[in-house]
Amino acid sequence: MTFLDRLEKMLGRFAVPGLIRYVVALNALVFILLTLDPNYIQVLELDPTAVRNGEVWRAFTWIFIPETMSFFWILFYLIFTWWLGDMLEESWGAFRLNAYYFLGMALCIASALIFGAAGGNFFLNLSLFLAAATLAPNFEILLFMILPVKIKWVALFSLIVPAGYLLFGPLDMKMMVVMCLGNYLVFFAPPFFRNRAELQKTGKRRKRFEKAWNGEQTVHCCEVCKITEISHPDAEFRVSADGQEYCTDHLPSRTARP
Repeated sequence: MTFLDRLEKMLGRFAVPGLIRYVVALNALVFILLTLDPNYIQVLELDPTAVRNGEVWRAFTWIFIPETMSFFWILFYLIFTWWLGDMLEESWGAFRLNAYYFLGMALCIASALIFGAAGGNFFLNLSLFLAAATLAPNFEILLFMILPVKIKWVALFSLIVPAGYLLFGPLDMKMMVVMCLGNYLVFFAPPFFRNRAELQKTGKRRKRFEKAWNGEQTVHCCEVCKITEISHPDAEFRVSADGQEYCTDHLPSRTARP
């Protein structure tokens, strides 16, 4: 059982089903408010200095600021974010999506407070998109509502801006990218490295068997008499409780004396 599994067992009942739907709805509300009065954004932004001075609501309200103020793009933005949330919740369940989103939120806030660099909704929503692209890389979406393209290619293209910050930006911008996408790294980096390690082990085993098949190396060897499957093709081998391999004539249970 993983750490996240244990957390879900303890705290799963507190998860908010449809979390991203609520976020989308509040994005739509803030879009309307900003359309009526653009100055309203000044009390919602994640301003580290203002947060330290007691305006703690800013640590939460920034996630409701839409990425676009275009009437044309806002509908696409809201629908797509809604879809991402539903897809991830269907794949993970409400608790894991909550954990992923709130971890991303917390890391973005920490980046703003520590380094003064806030990625805003861009990086938080990008982390949702990267998660969806990792879980279903070959899923096709309609780019600009017209062109069908696999989501993995759009995800790679969306990494151009973060990659530019990492390569050419100052230290605070580099740290912002790492921290604001930290939820993605926490959720997906460990399985990635585990899979890579497993693939390497599988490759080594395959090479070993190929060498054995070609007569270059033996696979089985009795710990007692040292016979192999090459020297004695009819012999059978077993792994004992001590972890060593024996032919059936020299298994510890057979050679042990009372």
